[in-house]
Amino acid sequence: MTFEEARAQFPVLERTAYLNAGTFGPLSRATAAAVAAWQARDLERGRGGGTYFDEAAALRETVRGRIAALVGVGPEHVSLTASTTDGCNIVLAGLGLGRDDEVVTTTDEHFGLLGALHASGARIVVAEPNAEAILAAVTLRTRLLALSQVLWTTGRELPLADLKAETGLPVLNDGAQSVGAIPVDGSAYDFLTVSCQKWLCGPDSTGALVVADPERLRIARPSYFSKVDYEADGRFTPTPGAARFDPNWIAASSLAGLLAALEGAPEWRYARAAAAAGRLRLMLAGKTEVVAGGRTLVSFRPQGGPAETVVRLHAAGIVVRAIPKTDLVRASCGWWTSDGDLERLCEAL
Repeated sequence: MTFEEARAQFPVLERTAYLNAGTFGPLSRATAAAVAAWQARDLERGRGGGTYFDEAAALRETVRGRIAALVGVGPEHVSLTASTTDGCNIVLAGLGLGRDDEVVTTTDEHFGLLGALHASGARIVVAEPNAEAILAAVTLRTRLLALSQVLWTTGRELPLADLKAETGLPVLNDGAQSVGAIPVDGSAYDFLTVSCQKWLCGPDSTGALVVADPERLRIARPSYFSKVDYEADGRFTPTPGAARFDPNWIAASSLAGLLAALEGAPEWRYARAAAAAGRLRLMLAGKTEVVAGGRTLVSFRPQGGPAETVVRLHAAGIVVRAIPKTDLVRASCGWWTSDGDLERLCEAL
C-alpha cells in the first residue's frame, strides 16, 4: 500500500489538515462501511437469536485476537473495554489498595488515570515526568507505578520497562498515546490500557486492557462476561483469562468497524508517523516555541492563547487541540499526515 493509497482511505483529509489523533483518529471509508453494514443488518433482522449472538461473540473474539497480536501477547491476556479510563479503573479497583499503600505517578498524566488513582484509596505520590524523579519517589510502601509510556501533554516517552526492571514493581502503562502510534510490547508490563478510537482509528468507545496475570487481579467490577456460571447469591466461577474483566457489551457494529480499522493500517505506519512529527518540529522551530518531546505528538506555545489559536486554526481547516492547565497546543502526526498538512499548520501560525 502506497502512502497515497493509505491516505485516500480517510475522506476528512481531502478538506482538513487533521492533526488530532491523540483525541480521535480519522475514520476510514472501510470503518464507516463496516459499522453501517452491521447497523443495517440490526435494523432489518433485529438484535436477537442464536445466530446473532454467536456471530457477535465470534467477532468479539476476532477483535480480541487482533489487539493481542498488535501488542505481542496472547488473546487470553486481553480484555475488551470502552476506553483507557475503563482499563485504569478495572486495574486500580482490582488491586485492592489501601491508605498505607503508595502509587507513583507523574505531573503529566491524564485524568483518565488520575481519577482512578484517586478513587483507589491509596496514597498517590506525584513526581516530575523523568526517570530520576520517578525512582526517587519510590519507597518501601510503593505498590505500583502508574504512568504513561507517551505523555499526552508533550509526547515525551518514559522508559517504563527500565523502571519496572530497576524497581521490581508492577507497572500500569496508560497506553492511550502509544498503542497504534509506536511499537508497543504489551508483555513488558503488568497492565497496559489501549484506546482504540485514537491512533488505531476505531469507532468511539472501543478500547482494551492487557493483563499479564489475570488470576492475580481481583474482579472488582463484575459484568455478564465475568462468569462461566453463578449462584443465586452472586458467587460465580470466573471466565478464563482477561476476558473476565470485560466491563460491558460492545456493539457488533463497533467491533466490525474496529476490525476494519485494524486491517487498514499499513506496515510502515510507525516510521511514517515518527518522520512526520520530526518534520513538524523542524518546521515550527522558527515560528514558535516547540516543547521538548518526541514520538508522534508535537506541542508548542503559540503567540496567542491556546484556546484562541485552536479556534482560529479550526476555522482554517486545521484540527489540533489545546492541553488543559497549560499554555500548549498539541498537534498529532499520524501515518496519514502529509507534508501539505504540516505546511498548512505552519503557514496558519
